[in-house]
Amino acid sequence: MRGMIGPMKAVLVHQFKQVFGRGRIEGVIWQVPDAVPPTRHGYKYRLVYVVDGVRVVGYDNERGKGDHRHIGRKEMSYRFVDVPTLLKDFLRDVEEAQ
Repeated sequence: MRGMIGPMKAVLVHQFKQVFGRGRIEGVIWQVPDAVPPTRHGYKYRLVYVVDGVRVVGYDNERGKGDHRHIGRKEMSYRFVDVPTLLKDFLRDVEEAQ
């Protein structure tokens, strides 16, 4: 049928990979058509700060686990607000880990 919009596909919102401090930061954020359970927002993301091949800081959301972050070996839940806040929180934790 003309004028119908097909199902929404994932849309890349932000992607980066760069040297940062003693290591590198990289990340990808997608807007997705359906929330990743148990989250209720429409984003899928993975952000990481790696030094000498070891994850020092990581933020991600995965099916069944929801939004969470890794600081060293600790894993804790994360309250997703929006993409700018996600990036700000991630970079704050990276700065604190230096």
